[in-house]
Amino acid sequence: MSAAVSVLWEPCAGGARVLRLFGDSPCPAVPDKVGGLPVTEIGPYCFSARRDPEGGKLEIPAGAPSSDHPICGEFVEEVTLPDSVCALHNGAFYNCRSLRRLTVGPGLESLGSDLFTNCRSLRTFALRAAPDQPTGLKKMLAAISGGIGVEFCSGAQPARLYYPEYSEYMDENTPAHIFNRGIQGVGYRYRQCFAQGGLAFAEYDAAFSMADAEESPSGLCRVALDRLCTPVQLNEDARARYGAYLGSHADDALALVLADRDAAALQVLGTVLDPQARREGALSCGGAGWSEGAALLLAGTAGSGHKPKKSYDFDDL
Repeated sequence: MSAAVSVLWEPCAGGARVLRLFGDSPCPAVPDKVGGLPVTEIGPYCFSARRDPEGGKLEIPAGAPSSDHPICGEFVEEVTLPDSVCALHNGAFYNCRSLRRLTVGPGLESLGSDLFTNCRSLRTFALRAAPDQPTGLKKMLAAISGGIGVEFCSGAQPARLYYPEYSEYMDENTPAHIFNRGIQGVGYRYRQCFAQGGLAFAEYDAAFSMADAEESPSGLCRVALDRLCTPVQLNEDARARYGAYLGSHADDALALVLADRDAAALQVLGTVLDPQARREGALSCGGAGWSEGAALLLAGTAGSGHKPKKSYDFDDL
């Protein structure tokens, strides 16, 4: 259960706009109502330490801590917004350098500028929505150019996807003093794979075949692992393409799995590695102190003529 927070807010069209939260937790959940009104907007610089909000009404719920610590700036690590929120105003998370995860509902419609400027730790957008449900994800992705993971937490088949980074730059045509906008990185192409507000999985998977020359193996391994782990609307051609890429970039894929100690992803990876790569991967897991991972990969060698073992000795590798 989330800790109670005090809320500075003001009325707005359709409900209430949150101006600031106060409390002791760096991972707050914004309440769905304040002053009897649904929370529909997150105000300008709400979680940013750059600017203190002016005016507003302070609501202190029963059970809220006595601390008046503002939940903002580098103190913020994770934020959960209610389904009723449909607007994020300018700079809502500006300079939240420790923010790593933002959870939202499906109804985001309006997003301001500089939302995630300097949010250098941001790694995940989590949506309480089904993968094929219209959401505000496309607008959220447009607000961040760095690599970002996305989780769909509702529906019969939850999904996980990765959107690589990209950058924009301006080239000047000196004689004419005309500036041409350029885009570098496959991440921009991935961010266009939407149809009627929902994800277009076929387009997302098709982008992979054009990404090899533009994206690092680490980024593409993340794309492939996430799709194979949560294969929503994944056809056999795309499945084979992802598996082949992981098999030919085993070291990069294993490094990702090891960093997160992701047993489910390791099991998927084990199905596309050859026996020698699995043994080498098991040795890497053991050296990193992840005995569970080593056992999972060694168990996968059973299909290559080895009998499954209940215990494993690294001298066998």
